[in-house]
Amino acid sequence: MSIRSDIRLGVNIDHVATIRNARGGVHPDPVRAARLAAEAGADGITAHLREDRRHICDDDIARLKCETDLPLNLEMAATNEMRDIALRHLPHACCLVPERRAELTTEGGLDVATQRTALEPVVDSLRQAGIRVSLFIDADPHQIEAASTLGAPVVELHTGAYCDAAIKSDQRARDAELERLREGARMADTSGLEVHAGHGLTFDTVAPIAEIPEIVEFNIGHFLIGEAIFSGLDSAVRRMRALMQKARAGATGSLSA
Repeated sequence: MSIRSDIRLGVNIDHVATIRNARGGVHPDPVRAARLAAEAGADGITAHLREDRRHICDDDIARLKCETDLPLNLEMAATNEMRDIALRHLPHACCLVPERRAELTTEGGLDVATQRTALEPVVDSLRQAGIRVSLFIDADPHQIEAASTLGAPVVELHTGAYCDAAIKSDQRARDAELERLREGARMADTSGLEVHAGHGLTFDTVAPIAEIPEIVEFNIGHFLIGEAIFSGLDSAVRRMRALMQKARAGATGSLSA
């Protein structure tokens, strides 16, 4: 088992672009948000370029790559169009996610087990270009096993069901989902995969996930951008980092005791 005292935070700035796109123009600028997140201690910037360009657009990706210093993690569907865009801009990382036009946000993880034929050439071409590839999956043993054979070095575990249960105050479901994430992280780590996590995490839900020692990176966006309305983005990022680090320090301390 990998016991990591450090933990990284990637800040997803998609919904800064969503607000901008609500009335057109250039404000608020997602690149400015990325710079503020960097100043507040973020370790990376995440952006999801969707087929319908509902928030982040192609120019945002170009600017994020050229005008910011943090590693860029491009979330994308495994399509030829998105592969070609990634190969043109060469972000630090690409996270392959499922995508449906009708969804409000990403619903569930990739079905790696049944989509291997479509995923394999995209993973191979991105890796050959020197891009770190991750697969956004549910913490399901079948999917983790399939991911470990595909060649992507990273999986990002979908935390949405855990967060939904917490919102509904369903303690039984929350505990079950948390245990599923713990087991999934252990299995992925044992399989030689680097483990990330994200989707729906808030100040109230991040600590139990940060206590899972195999998880080395979180990607959090919607909540932080929403919280920024009230407290500022720098304050939201700093508080999230502090909660993550406190939980990780407590977890690694108990494991080494």
